[in-house]
Amino acid sequence: MTTPFPAPLRTAPAVLVANRGEIAVRIIRTLRQLALPAIAVYTDQDADAPHVRAADSALRIPDYLDGDAIIAAAHASGAALIHPGYGFLAENAGFARACTAAGLVFVGPTPDSIAAMGDKIRAKQTVAAAGVPVLPGFAEDPGHPLSATDLTAAAAQIGYPLLLKPSAGGGGKGMRLVHSPDELADAAAAARREARAAFGDATLLAERYVARPRHIEVQILADTHGTIVHLGERECSLQRRHQKIVEEAPSPLLTPEQRNAMGQAAVAAARACGYVGAGTVEFIVPGDDTDRFFFLEMNTRLQVEHPVTEAVTAIRGTRGIDLVEAQLRIALGEALPFTQDDITWQGHAIECRIYAEDPARNFLPTGGRILHVAEPHGPGIRVDSGISEGTTVTSAYDPLLAKLVVWDHDRASALRRADAALARTTLLGCGTNTAFLRALLAHPDVVAGQLSTGLVEHLHPELAPALQAGPDVLAAAALDRHLDLVATSDPANRFTIPDGWRLGEPAWTVWRLHSPGSDPVTVRVRADHDHPHRFHVRVADADPHEATAVRSPDGRSLHVTYAGQARHYTRATDGHDLWLGHAGAAWCFRDAPRTAPLRRTSGHADGAVRSPMPGTVLDVPVAVGDTVRAGQTLAVVEAMKMEHPVAAPVDGTVTELHARPGQSVPLDALLAVVTPAAAPAATHVPSTTAATEEPR
Repeated sequence: MTTPFPAPLRTAPAVLVANRGEIAVRIIRTLRQLALPAIAVYTDQDADAPHVRAADSALRIPDYLDGDAIIAAAHASGAALIHPGYGFLAENAGFARACTAAGLVFVGPTPDSIAAMGDKIRAKQTVAAAGVPVLPGFAEDPGHPLSATDLTAAAAQIGYPLLLKPSAGGGGKGMRLVHSPDELADAAAAARREARAAFGDATLLAERYVARPRHIEVQILADTHGTIVHLGERECSLQRRHQKIVEEAPSPLLTPEQRNAMGQAAVAAARACGYVGAGTVEFIVPGDDTDRFFFLEMNTRLQVEHPVTEAVTAIRGTRGIDLVEAQLRIALGEALPFTQDDITWQGHAIECRIYAEDPARNFLPTGGRILHVAEPHGPGIRVDSGISEGTTVTSAYDPLLAKLVVWDHDRASALRRADAALARTTLLGCGTNTAFLRALLAHPDVVAGQLSTGLVEHLHPELAPALQAGPDVLAAAALDRHLDLVATSDPANRFTIPDGWRLGEPAWTVWRLHSPGSDPVTVRVRADHDHPHRFHVRVADADPHEATAVRSPDGRSLHVTYAGQARHYTRATDGHDLWLGHAGAAWCFRDAPRTAPLRRTSGHADGAVRSPMPGTVLDVPVAVGDTVRAGQTLAVVEAMKMEHPVAAPVDGTVTELHARPGQSVPLDALLAVVTPAAAPAATHVPSTTAATEEPR
């Protein structure tokens, strides 16, 4: 990464990074380049995390939100600066003040700027006074919620549909879309409850709802000498649950004239609040009127997607800028050595956020111990990662694992490079959204740049089914299981080899394979006696196909031919779980018990209720013996700061209850069993990993 800062730093203070994961590793990388001592902090759970290993030294703290402990760690380590990254305490005005009071430099804006922009109502008033366009709306006074009558009257003034939002927070929490006056009272009550729970403040604001909006944000830099510049925009419209998953720079929508207008509005917003440091001003662009834009909010910190700006920004014709270096130099009192006229943009950059989530199950959080990780390398590719093999991903923190950033000369080339890089990304042991990102980037609407914040949810039903394991992957999993059987048999005794050998025609070995969130699939394998690595494979009720399967000597890969197609899989095992990865996708397989389906009418009719994600049980509102209805909540599981009710699959009686409040549960953990109403007892066949069928 190049730098527009020609002079070396005048001092070399130690910097404490008050964060974890990929952003902590990324900040430490810049500290290394600047020859500044890097101090990390960690909790017990992160004692061996990559950011701890990357730092010069590290100190234990109880929690990343414990500001007093972080300041004490800075003093103990001799650090003079604290870089908060993003999340946790990055936008906490009280923490910024505490750092200053403790004689430490907070790498970020002033506490007053953080407070002014952190309150959506105050932020909107501040930028509107500076001439920045804002959406029509109204706001409550803190601590004084509007009465039902006043709320209805105010809403009528701006019109429907409207969006209710908490004043004190973001990330989509507490937001409610209201289509008519009849919905307003209930929506406001729910928004206040969620806002109070999430942010400790139930104050609401309302804005005119924008149909098919685009989310475009502008990066700004401001020094302590009065210079404020913008570094262009980022298109952030590809989101799920109001959180971004793909960002790019520049936006495929804006003309140079629109870019200049939006950039100048961002500079005006920053100047209005006396901003210093790196920040982002976010705008919303109506899908039906793309010549207009409106202020959304200002993020008083570094953004997750800052690498795409770093990739395309050119200072005096030289592409590349390190925004963390800029933050540090500004915090140390240096003046920006360039003006707005020195800034141009070259090429196109795309960032893909790799999350621990399952897009096939509506983006539910996942987790687990990372068994294998391989990241792409090459020209125009950058990976910011906070994980390594052995890392355990839990629901305690944000599900962002890594960011894949690519650059190329134009958007079409950048999309192709992003797809190729995602295809070379492998992560086994924890479900991710990598395959979904490939499918999303290849969709015609995305390729054409026809984006909106609702596009991902609109496309999800179309893209998600293809993420499930197909017949080729199921065949590979069954063949891998079969190789285990052959390898553990006694070759001296032909009858101990479980390959279906008979005196007549060989029998099929039967496997019932289960992936979390999917129904079990039966796969039959029959060996070719004359060729030890050749088989016939029948997936479900399909016709059999010839196949071969060979593992690498180290067991980390599997080469399979099936139905005339050859594939190379990365493989790993964790107990009874088999993980296979190919072309950016990954699948986990387990052996399903062989149970006679005497009373089953569907995959959930047995009444077993399992956790749809790893997380913490918050509530169990039923007891053993209770009569419940299908759809009734049996437990509430929290993961990644989101609550997920887990419902009864059938009408019946709770006969087993394994969940308890406060309990940590893994994915697919058995929470309860509901015995269906008026159902006879099931007849069970002893559970086995494989069975053979006689020839038919």
